[in-house]
Amino acid sequence: MKLAVVGATGLVGSEILEVLDEHNFPFDELLLVASERSVGKQIEYKGKPYTVIGLAEAVSLKPEIAIFSAGGGTSLEWAPKFAEVGTVVIDNSSAWRMDPSKKLVVPEINAKEISGTDKIIANPNCSTIQMVLALEPLRQRYGIKRIVVSTYQSVTGTGKAAVDQMMAERAGETPEMVYPHKIDMNVLPHIDVFQPNGYTKEEMKMINETKKIFSDDTIKVTATTVRIPTMGGHSEAVNVEFKEDFDLDEVRKLLSETPGVIVQDDPANFVYPMPINAHKKDEVFVGRLRRDESQENTLNMWIVADNLRKGAATNAVQIAEYLVANSLI
Repeated sequence: MKLAVVGATGLVGSEILEVLDEHNFPFDELLLVASERSVGKQIEYKGKPYTVIGLAEAVSLKPEIAIFSAGGGTSLEWAPKFAEVGTVVIDNSSAWRMDPSKKLVVPEINAKEISGTDKIIANPNCSTIQMVLALEPLRQRYGIKRIVVSTYQSVTGTGKAAVDQMMAERAGETPEMVYPHKIDMNVLPHIDVFQPNGYTKEEMKMINETKKIFSDDTIKVTATTVRIPTMGGHSEAVNVEFKEDFDLDEVRKLLSETPGVIVQDDPANFVYPMPINAHKKDEVFVGRLRRDESQENTLNMWIVADNLRKGAATNAVQIAEYLVANSLI
């Protein structure tokens, strides 16, 4: 099998290669693909040097699977070209997520929706993935009426240039500005571009993608997404109103039995999820579980995950694993 990683020189592309290695993903030939400015670069993977190739050459080689992490513009232009030659594209950008003809997949929740005719499969937004994975077992048990989420998102979600800005600021240097303001020692209530309704595009992604993944437009969702000067992963304070009442012990049991979720909920001993501990981990960590005493049937949760892992690379590789395991390529 021929596997292409498109955007192999970027932060998520590098993480995809790590996850492929850790998961022992089966392939016979690996194509590392990037923009023209990176063509010809050498990348070492599992002790072997690979030369980065361009998109047109990659299409001509007709890989069975292409994992894209190269931005929405690249995906809109090139994903259909790969699909035309029979490649299944797993795309990390926002380009195809809300396209009604494309599946938006978190494997633990809705991989069974994928069929052999799907040639472009969308990977959800990083902050959406970790939230819906933690909510799914509770949705199945109690039903969900409304979700209020506030995020605390790592600068790695913006990319290497944002990390460089923060580290330069921390070192007292004058950085190349990626954000409109200083990020070190600061908090920016601004991720992606502002929309006419006053929400940012990131907030609207969480709202719309959650409903699509759950196949339920009746769930009310509101979001405030915030960038903070951390690097280990994204954190979320989630307030969820259920249709039915719940038992906290049962909530902990349901979450602890959910594949890909780890419960860290022992505040008496200062045990709760933190991005510094989620870094380089594939799982989603959940804690600070407690009733919202201001409203019936409502739970407060704190959800943390490495945004480059389950929020991007790991989820994409898991989709690829599902394709292989179910003979969909």
